[in-house]
Amino acid sequence: MLGRIHALIIKEILAVWRDKKSRTVLIVPPLFQLFIFAFAATLDVTNVPIGILNRDSGERAFELVQRFHGAPTFNHIIYLQSVSEMAPFIDEQRGVMILSIDQQFSRNLDAGKPADVQLILDGRKSNSAQIVAGYAQQIVSQYNQDFAASVGAKVQNTQLFPRNWFNPNLIYLWYNVPSLCGILTMVVALVVTALSIAREREMGTFDQLLVSPLQPLEILIGKAIPAIIIAMAEGSIIILAAIFIFKIPLTGSLALLYFSMFFFVCAIVGVGLFISALCSTQQQAILGSYVFMSPAVLLSGFATPIENMPVWLQYITYANPPRYFLKVARGVFLKAMPADVVFQETWPLALIAVFTLTVATRFFRRRLL
Repeated sequence: MLGRIHALIIKEILAVWRDKKSRTVLIVPPLFQLFIFAFAATLDVTNVPIGILNRDSGERAFELVQRFHGAPTFNHIIYLQSVSEMAPFIDEQRGVMILSIDQQFSRNLDAGKPADVQLILDGRKSNSAQIVAGYAQQIVSQYNQDFAASVGAKVQNTQLFPRNWFNPNLIYLWYNVPSLCGILTMVVALVVTALSIAREREMGTFDQLLVSPLQPLEILIGKAIPAIIIAMAEGSIIILAAIFIFKIPLTGSLALLYFSMFFFVCAIVGVGLFISALCSTQQQAILGSYVFMSPAVLLSGFATPIENMPVWLQYITYANPPRYFLKVARGVFLKAMPADVVFQETWPLALIAVFTLTVATRFFRRRLL
């Protein structure tokens, strides 16, 4: 039995390795996606174009404008000349925010009266608008404190000093790239496994496997192990890229990361085998893979926190393998997640793997009857 399974494993690996297109598909697109998602799928707001309408020629307004001009976030400032230019500026999406300073700003400050400024934001870009508004409020707040200190006014003594654990500089790549280790590994494991049996059926070689001494369970094992090996190798490439190219600090145990990755890949391979047994062509297998992949990514907590989802949808995420591995990947990379916490997130992956592989095996046997 072991000899037959070993021969099938070698055959599957050689079939992928000797096919130039398969090698290219398995190596190039995931690395390309890693760089694209790492830099494009970011919530950081930088190089934001804004508009400033300064109708006050006084010194105080000029100083406030210069603070916005010197902020690294706002390196592209468009100066508006009149109120009539504000609506087209937002409508045509030339910028996400307008800072409007009226004629009485400097006069009110010098007289000790409240001096207001107006922020006009593009609500179509809700996330960017909120972040940019936060940056603008920080600049205005610091300006108020400096002005009060310069004129000898009473300044509130309480100050807030934020300290960010695990990612002190809030570098989004440190969050994004470890998560991509799980997402892209899932993509490779799912596609390789989903295409395995469907490819055999489409090429007409599946019948040869059925008349061979191999039992259905042996065929399934021989299909699963190469996919696990390939997915783990792909995950290793992404981890190396994260460490040496993106300079993401690996503060935890690499062995614990691979331990959790193994059960994660097994769970995904079970899903892929089920899809492969269900489909008759490779095109159907690819479509089936993406039917599973899109909800799995959305429900993993990669793009949006699971806590923000409806309660009934949060319960569904407990059956989603990426939910657990993404926590482990980020935890091992950024905060040296201890072994007991890794085990807490890994044992559900083991249960999901047992379930998906069992269902795939039974369905595969039923299709052969």
